[in-house]
Order: sequence, then structure tokens, then C-alpha cells
Amino acid sequence: MKKLTIALAVTFVVATSYISTSGLNTVAETSAEADTVAAPAKVHFATLETPEVKSVAEMLYDRLDFNGMNALSFEVLDNALTGFQNLKNAGKISESSHLLTVCDFSLSSNQKRMWVIDTQTGEILFNSLVAHGKNTGEEFATKFSNTESSYQSSMGFYVTDVTYHGENGYSLKLHGMDRGFNDRALSRAIVMHGADYVSEEFAAQHKRIGRSWGCPAVPRALAEPIINTIKGQSVLFIYYPDRNYLESSEWL
Repeated sequence: MKKLTIALAVTFVVATSYISTSGLNTVAETSAEADTVAAPAKVHFATLETPEVKSVAEMLYDRLDFNGMNALSFEVLDNALTGFQNLKNAGKISESSHLLTVCDFSLSSNQKRMWVIDTQTGEILFNSLVAHGKNTGEEFATKFSNTESSYQSSMGFYVTDVTYHGENGYSLKLHGMDRGFNDRALSRAIVMHGADYVSEEFAAQHKRIGRSWGCPAVPRALAEPIINTIKGQSVLFIYYPDRNYLESSEWL
């Protein structure tokens, strides 16, 4: 699996956001100029007294404050950021896009397993309950599908689109970006919307929150603020530790 890493060596780089790459070309340019004057001695990075090199995922994870919230797994964030940057590199989202929504469907649906993260500031904007499809599992998600009328969730990367008012109230259209895994989301009407069955009160009564027809449904009271925050070309990642998906997704 390809991992996105960033090397901090030789030049001093001031990072204004986790995706900042300013200064990364300076080393090559300086070396090229030096070659025209005199051949400089080669620098062996292993001998430099520098701090431990960290990946962009590690740097962002260090900035996230989970105080009073459910903690997101580093492994899940690492995968999410890899896809996020690859979608950006492919022109599927704007270069200035900085919001990343992560749903960890390996966790119990009774846990707040959705995080909306500002990757520039390292702020967690929302940590919320989120439902999976009725045929995906009871409390835990176990089965996923990209098929019409399966009533199952679809794992993978999505790009958010426009909002509308439908049968489930204020809703957000989602474009599935993983071929064979979620690319039928739009035709299946897999959208983000609010639902009364996504609540701690419902979970206390039924031992689990309610389930959707495959949509990542959120608490009714949070639907509008979450949707208004992430609408319009941001990334949503529904994670599940499925080996086939993790090894075949073009974004990972």
C-alpha cells in the first residue's frame, strides 16, 4: 500500500498546513546551481542531526485534540489522507480543499465513529454518530454492496456535491469515487441526511442506533450544520478493514 510521506531534511520548511509543499524543490534547485560552480560534497542524510522524520498523517494526528471525543485510529486517518491527496492530485477535488470526513465502520454504530476534520488547522469540527445500512449489519457493519436495492453501505472515498430537500429532509448528494465499490452511489440515492433513529436515546432503547437504506445518516440535529460544512467538493471516506478494498482501491 502506497503511503504518503514528507521528508523534512536539509532545508528549513515552514508548514502552514499539512499539505504544504513550499520549499520542497529548493534542495534540488540549489544543488543544480552549485553543480555549475563546483561539485559539492554529497550529504548523507543519516549523519544529519535532525528530528525524527514524520509522515503528513503523523503530523496531523499529533495536532488533533480528541479530548472529550472518541479517538480516530491513526491507521484509518493515514488511509484517509492518502486517498484525500490522491483525489486532489487527480483533480477530483480542488487543490484548496481542506475538509476531510472520516467514518470508521469497523467500530460499533453506538460509538461516535464519524469525524469532520479541518486538515489545515488540525481542528475536529464534528465527532458524530453515523448509521450504516440495514443489511450491512446490526450494531456492527459486516457486509457492503454497490448494488441497487441492497440496502447496504458502500465503503470507499466519496466527493460531496450539492444539497437538496427530499424524503429524509435536508440531504447531501455523494459521488462514489471507487470503481466497483461505491461508484453507483448517486444512482442508488446514497446520500447524507439526518434521521431520528441516529441518537443515543435510540441506542439505549434498542441496544444499537437505527440503520438506513445504505446512507451515512447522522443525528437530525446535526444534519444541517454537518452538511453545510462539508458540501461542495470535499472528501468523505467510509473505512472498513476489507483487504480486497484496501489492496485494490486506486486512491490508496
